[in-house]
Amino acid sequence: MSFDLKLNPAGVAGIDRVSASSLTADRFFEAYQRPGIPVIITGLLDEPDWDLDFLTDQLGEQTFSVRCYGRDRYSQDKRQWTDIGSGTKPRQMTFTEYAQTLRSGEAAEKDMYLAKCPLKTTALGKRTSFRALRDRLGLRFAATNLNLWVGPGGHVEALHYDPTDGTLMQLFGEKKLLLFPPDQIANLYPFPIAVHLRHGTKLRSWFSQTYPNKPDFESFPNLKIALAHAQEVVLKAGDLIFLPVGWWHEVTSLGDGMTCSVNQFWHVYPWGRALRSGNKWRAHLGGVLAVPQQVKSQLGF
Repeated sequence: MSFDLKLNPAGVAGIDRVSASSLTADRFFEAYQRPGIPVIITGLLDEPDWDLDFLTDQLGEQTFSVRCYGRDRYSQDKRQWTDIGSGTKPRQMTFTEYAQTLRSGEAAEKDMYLAKCPLKTTALGKRTSFRALRDRLGLRFAATNLNLWVGPGGHVEALHYDPTDGTLMQLFGEKKLLLFPPDQIANLYPFPIAVHLRHGTKLRSWFSQTYPNKPDFESFPNLKIALAHAQEVVLKAGDLIFLPVGWWHEVTSLGDGMTCSVNQFWHVYPWGRALRSGNKWRAHLGGVLAVPQQVKSQLGF
């Protein structure tokens, strides 16, 4: 049974929505990047709809890793998870093959998600409009290249935070983001750091053990406190959201069709904000604790 959060839309709940035409790099830095405040920016990228025909034409026979989550994933108790994919193994598919699963409905039925696939070696990674992230917003110190996310409506990326700043650009369809500020970490019950000792990075301490739309207040009583701070926003095609380090987010693909997004992660700047982020250092400590398991896995133990 779903839980009605009764949230206000972006702008009312505290997430600004601003036009790129009214936003300079200096204003972006002072109002959002320096203090670490999310913002939705409209009209930044000059891109056509990245619909399925466009993507198939551009990516065709290139091979990608597709995560096959299965529709029962979110009926599971996360405390029983052994990895953030809840035990599923990815499939290697050409984009043309994956596009067929979207058209046939198989991707929706099996919750198949083409996630975090690098665009660097594709024609799409060379599109000049993405330079706006640096030229118009003044973002520097990229932590990753551009990543592609394509999937069916109804897919949910579980509640988590990132140890970097991030930009998420919606290029087709719509996505709903449920956001919580970094200071709600204790009330969102992240997996313990010690999980990395057993599971490496398959299970991650920057993921929440809770379902905010299906709250179990008996097991997670302080979730009530976190829900009072929840904010919900919808990204439409052409929108970009800046998500500072430590901000919790659950991302849901809306509608019955395909959704397509591109994201990029950035080292936290200014450096003082990075040093003050307890969530960031908690994630890095988890990464350190995961090393022994990663080594064993590489050695085949």
